[in-house]
Amino acid sequence: MQNGQGRPDKRALEPLQAGLYVVATPLGNLGDITLRGKQVLAGAACIACEDTRMTRELLRLLDIAPPMLVSVREHNEREASSGVVSRIAAGDAVAYVSDAGTPAISDPGARLVAAVRAAGFPTIPIPGVSAVTAALSVAGFESTAFTFLGFAPTAKGELTTFVEAIAARVETSVFFESPHRIDKTLLALAGGLPPERRVVIARELTKKFETVSALSAGEIGDWLVSNAERLRGEFVVVVAGADQAARASAIDGRTLLKALLPELPPARAAKVAAKLSGEDRETLYALAESMKSG
Repeated sequence: MQNGQGRPDKRALEPLQAGLYVVATPLGNLGDITLRGKQVLAGAACIACEDTRMTRELLRLLDIAPPMLVSVREHNEREASSGVVSRIAAGDAVAYVSDAGTPAISDPGARLVAAVRAAGFPTIPIPGVSAVTAALSVAGFESTAFTFLGFAPTAKGELTTFVEAIAARVETSVFFESPHRIDKTLLALAGGLPPERRVVIARELTKKFETVSALSAGEIGDWLVSNAERLRGEFVVVVAGADQAARASAIDGRTLLKALLPELPPARAAKVAAKLSGEDRETLYALAESMKSG
């Protein structure tokens, strides 16, 4: 821990003050816990957690005597937040951890943080592991701008729209996927992205069977065939953004509408054309209605 001048910050060794400490925990490798994270977990009066069983096991591995553990998960977060606020109001330092990684990044935690802040108490980030930044760090894409999209949608139509948006996006796209859906999602990418678009597939980051594969969208089909046995575990997919010069010279919206309208209703055609051309959706919709009626 350091302050702004690059010198060690002695505050890290002081007793914790009342507030909510949002602690990042390892994805799989126990060595990724930070010194400060371990100190906060050891010094908190109470730990709110997504799964008390997993947190109890983490504390055992870290050789930390567990304080009171309180379940704050997706389905009870709003209701359980009031109990956490009451503890902080009574002077307790409360840590919050999700099952792995940084809380509130496609994990519970955001509602709890909002409730504590609304009550006027401090919320303190204890940074550490994040699957998003871990995958980006080994992607090798020079662009600094990225959009995190959470988990890919499950419905076919929504997945198609999801891929269309990624294809048109200039910045890097990052999203999570589960093992039982990764093949379907990767095939959607293969069909919806330009074949030369770069894709990085990070699997089981920091864990025993970690793999990071860099390929083009056109190579995804072969990758799936040759890596069928590896389609297990949790995935982070990173997709390079569209080249801005190529995007600027892409087919214009009117031309796209001419191709789409025989197959799609005007609203859907306008939505797709807007994403691919960058033109205004409402303008394209009005044009589509005109072309359809004509």
